[in-house]
Formats: sequence, C-alpha cells, structure tokens
Amino acid sequence: MLDLSTSYLGLKLSNPLVPSASPLSKNIDSLKRMEDAGASAIVMYSLFEEQINQESHELDHFLTYGTESFAEALSYFPEPSEYNLTPDKYLEHIRKAKASVKIPIIGSLNGVSTGGWIKYAKLIEEAGADALELNIYFIPTDPFMPSNAIELAYFDLVKDVKRSVNVPVAVKLSPYFTNMAHMARRLDEAGADALVLFNRFYQPDIDLENLEVVPRAALSTANTPQAMRLPLTWIALLYGRIKAAMALTSGVHTAEDAIKGLMVGARVTMMASELLLNGVGRIADIRADMLRWMEEHEYESVTQMCGSMSQKSVRSPAAFERAHYMRAITQFEMPRG
Repeated sequence: MLDLSTSYLGLKLSNPLVPSASPLSKNIDSLKRMEDAGASAIVMYSLFEEQINQESHELDHFLTYGTESFAEALSYFPEPSEYNLTPDKYLEHIRKAKASVKIPIIGSLNGVSTGGWIKYAKLIEEAGADALELNIYFIPTDPFMPSNAIELAYFDLVKDVKRSVNVPVAVKLSPYFTNMAHMARRLDEAGADALVLFNRFYQPDIDLENLEVVPRAALSTANTPQAMRLPLTWIALLYGRIKAAMALTSGVHTAEDAIKGLMVGARVTMMASELLLNGVGRIADIRADMLRWMEEHEYESVTQMCGSMSQKSVRSPAAFERAHYMRAITQFEMPRG
C-alpha cells in the first residue's frame, strides 16, 4: 500500500498537497471542494498588518505621503476597503472554516512588525486555527537601514509570536538575504516550526496611458518551471541542517513538481496558481499522478523519498553549487534558427 502521508507543523497529513494562501480560501464552499479533492490542509487567505492597524493614522500617512507632489502615487496603494477581510470577519471566517472541514486550517498573518500581530496571533489560535503562518513581506527602501537590523526584526517577530501562542508557527519569507542559510538557521533558533520557501516578490507595473502605478500579481504556469527552481535549490541546501520543517511554494503545477520538492527535502508542497488557473480538482489529479509515479519507480512512501535528492551528504554545498553553475554555463548551447 503506497503511503502519501507526511508530517508538517506537528500535524499528521494524509498527503503533501496543501493549497497556499489565495482567494480560494475566502469561500467556505471552496474550502469544502479543496478538501473533497484531497487537500491535506489549507493555508487561509492572509490577514494583513495594515488591516490590524487600520484604526491608527499610520496607514493613512503612508497612503497619502508625497502625493502633494506626485498624485499618481495614490494609485500604488489599495484603499482600505480593498483588503480581504476585517480582523473580526477574518476570525469568524476561521471559526466557520474549522466547523466546515475536517482537515487542518492554517491561519496567515501578512506583515513585518510585532505590533498587533501578537494580539491577532492569539485570536487566530483561539478561533481554532491548527497552526499559524507568518507571511513576512517587507521590502526595505531606507538606504540607511543596515541588513542586520532587518534580520533582527524578523527574529524578534518570530520569538514574540512563538511566546504568545501554543500552536505551531511557520515563517514564509523571501530569498533576498545576503546569507539565506544564516537566516534559516537563526529563524530555526528563534523557534520557527517550519519555513515556507519562498514568498514571491510582486513588482508593480506602470500604466502609461493613465499614468498610474498598477499591481501585477502574475501567476506562475506549468510553462514556467524556473519559478520553483529557487526554492528547490535552497530546500536541497538546507535539508538536514535545520530542525524546522520546510514547505516548497512557487511553481508547483504537476505531480512531478511536487515529487521534486519532496525529494530535495520539503515536507509539503504548496500550490495556488495551478488551482486558480485550472480548478481545485487538480489536487485529485496531482495526487493520482503521484501515486502512479511512486508505483512505477518503486517508492513505497513519501518518507522514503523525502530528502533523497538533497545535498545533506555533500561535504561542501557551496563548492557543489559552484560546480553546477560552471557546468551549466560552459555547456549552454545557443538555440538554432
């Protein structure tokens, strides 16, 4: 009997396919359909820090700062009414989700500072969430802010949240650090139960006709396999070197993608774009394809394949990566035609 079960955030999951935070989780019927299709857990749509602090004047300051000279800048920021759910409605949504499905529900907080996060981390736990994902999305723009100050803010946030809740905590972060391996180790030491690699950097675009800065949340597709290669590389490098479990997110569209993620050391593979583009029924398709692949290649369990293609046994991972880089460059051939 093939065994797809895995463990993540202290949760025993029936398989490693987990829908990541997306608009799909805003609807209870959609949550039920994802469960029916075979999702083993669901990460809820994020509650944004700006929603928590909306009663303060800080958000209004950033929404209007500089617009006396650059009116176009107003279009860069969403109106408060455009955010997903108010804090109270978000908590009620988690309660309803827990009452509607049997699989674990992972709450999501999106921001960077401690502030109201401590309060709402507790409230999300009290609402019934089985775990919490801290989606730390912060683009430093102050040229006088040193990198160590940014990193310390991450560590302090994780420590503070971990002290305030009893549920497991995952940290979703970007890869843009001077030493990603160091960040992973320090977050591990700060108490993170899992690392979710990676948060995508959404760059805005410019509408030249209306002179507006507009958001561009481009979805990954099955035709862009490079989307998952960065998290694939880092999970392979970190596997066996930190205690925290790892989740691969970005670019997972097929069973082959999910299997690659598991082989480098991920406990779960998360997806959103594939489900948004082709429907939540894809979870069942991918699960079936995974079982078929495991049978054909004589794998009995997810545990058996987890980390089998990581660099845990490599004495010098940096030298190993350098060798791969040199090989890829020297063997590149110009396309014909």
